[in-house]
Amino acid sequence: MAGPLSGIKVVELAGIGPGPMCAMLLADLGATVIRVDRKQPAKLGIERPLQYNTLLRNRYAVAVDLKDPAGVETVLQLVEQADALIEGFRPGVTERLGLGPDDCLARNPRLVYGRMTGWGQDGPLAKYAGHDLNYLALTGILDAIGREGQPPSIPLNLVGDYAGGSLYLALGLLAGILEARGSGKGQVVDAAIVDGAAHLATTFFGMLAAGMWKEGRGTNITDSGSPFYDCYLCSDGKFISVGPIESKFYDELLRLMDLDPQLLGDQMDREAWANAKKVLAARFRTRSRDEWVAVLEASDACATGVLTFSEAAGHPHLRARGTFIEVDGVTQPAPAPRFSRSVPVTPFAPQPITPANTDAALSAWFTPERVEQLRASGIID
Repeated sequence: MAGPLSGIKVVELAGIGPGPMCAMLLADLGATVIRVDRKQPAKLGIERPLQYNTLLRNRYAVAVDLKDPAGVETVLQLVEQADALIEGFRPGVTERLGLGPDDCLARNPRLVYGRMTGWGQDGPLAKYAGHDLNYLALTGILDAIGREGQPPSIPLNLVGDYAGGSLYLALGLLAGILEARGSGKGQVVDAAIVDGAAHLATTFFGMLAAGMWKEGRGTNITDSGSPFYDCYLCSDGKFISVGPIESKFYDELLRLMDLDPQLLGDQMDREAWANAKKVLAARFRTRSRDEWVAVLEASDACATGVLTFSEAAGHPHLRARGTFIEVDGVTQPAPAPRFSRSVPVTPFAPQPITPANTDAALSAWFTPERVEQLRASGIID
């Protein structure tokens, strides 16, 4: 497989959410990832048809009986050849399976063992269940997202699971692999969503300490408090986003909207913000979203239409960049980021676990003879 991570081999112990997202990130960039599922997988997360479970793209899966010592041994044989492993169970689960860090590092001392959890491997909440919303709530992030006088807004599960979880685990695994190439020693990467999400908010903790950020939703420059960083309703019921923080961009917005700056007051005068919002809101309601887009988008006014997922794939800029692709009839984001030389191949769709696909999954790890031995013994189907 092409891509900058070509040659990297990863074992993914099947899970949901941030673990599969991390595995997809690595596979999209060329790593060989094998997903090890149980023969009777638990029902977790939001179920959907395999074709639409796009986080499972770009890799094959095998079903292994992890209650059978021979099945565990088979996974350990995969681990012997791997650069990294991804697991997203509660603390202690893989140890009970015989696939914990000590078990795996004993077989492969250079292995980077990635652990993806919400609360982390230790601490008072480590043994309990949680989801993205809970992790954001505990770190202070959720309290900061939303409008003044309204409950916190839920930012999908992008900020916690995927940004604070998947991306940090991927970075940790790659950092560990690089370090192991010099030291010859693997290690455990404890990627807790609470840690990653908190780290993402470093800027805001600094601004709070400096007295530049007010606790309380919708009262600051970039949290919908200011008139120049917000979304406005247009005449057709759709929205436009504006974000000209710098004065020269704000001036351009007002010029293109044919608004007298005197009507809004000084841009950074918080006392003028409420009135400025009213002026901008009234002006935006005079035209449709797309009419305003035609005036503002191709400029330095920092204004763009608020698009739905369905609309986004058709936007001219994203079409020109190939930001979205179609895989097996399903529109989805293309691999990112971009590389000038080691360009990843187009992803392939999530694959069912079948004998042929199991053969494909194991072809980079075992000989055909070994695969047949495993099948004959009932370890795989």
